[in-house]
Amino acid sequence: MIPTREWIEKYEKVKELLVSPVHYGNLFSQNEVKGKKLFILPMGTVHFPTGNILVRDPLVYLDRNAEPYLQKVPTGIFPLETLVVEIEEDHYRYVATRVKFSDEKAAVYREALIGNEDLDDVNGESFFGFNVDAGLATVIDVKTRDAYCDFESRWANENPDKNIYDDYFAREFKKSYAANPRFQRDGGDWINYPLEGTDLTVPMIQSGFGDGKYPVYFGYDKNDAVCELVIEYIFVG
Repeated sequence: MIPTREWIEKYEKVKELLVSPVHYGNLFSQNEVKGKKLFILPMGTVHFPTGNILVRDPLVYLDRNAEPYLQKVPTGIFPLETLVVEIEEDHYRYVATRVKFSDEKAAVYREALIGNEDLDDVNGESFFGFNVDAGLATVIDVKTRDAYCDFESRWANENPDKNIYDDYFAREFKKSYAANPRFQRDGGDWINYPLEGTDLTVPMIQSGFGDGKYPVYFGYDKNDAVCELVIEYIFVG
């Protein structure tokens, strides 16, 4: 989406109000927060062949019309990791998911935007985020978006009257738990699903405390180059 000049002018006036109060680079390097233990859970890699990326609930809000963010990211294959907090003994929740584009440290985290947001009522507590109705988040390239939509359409045509989660992905989540049980419930809390016939994957990650709205931030280094993306599930500022 190409934003209007009016939108850009409004954004320049409010962009400092859309800076995250949390420095995620520091948070990801900590062993605990507010007396709770923190852990890093590697989730493989993500491939961004075009650099036009988006974050969505993959089972509800991911379709061919889903717009990518204004900020284009480097193309390539990058590590995907999630910060986990131990709420109580053997009870874990996902705090945030991160994709690192470089080894540079972020100097500031600004909210990821599409370019059509209503900026009139932005204040210091505002965020736009993405909606979750299936308890899951994904971060993908637009090429992956289209390949996934192809797969989903084929599956639906071949499996009328079936539900793609209950009748397909639930098994994939259980396989994930069997292979990587740490920081997952026995039904599975994440997958990095490979799309057959491609080098693309679709991560599906449990979104903190389930359904709701969650913010996404780009980290920018001292030279104002994008160096990471963070999906925040639980605010720990």
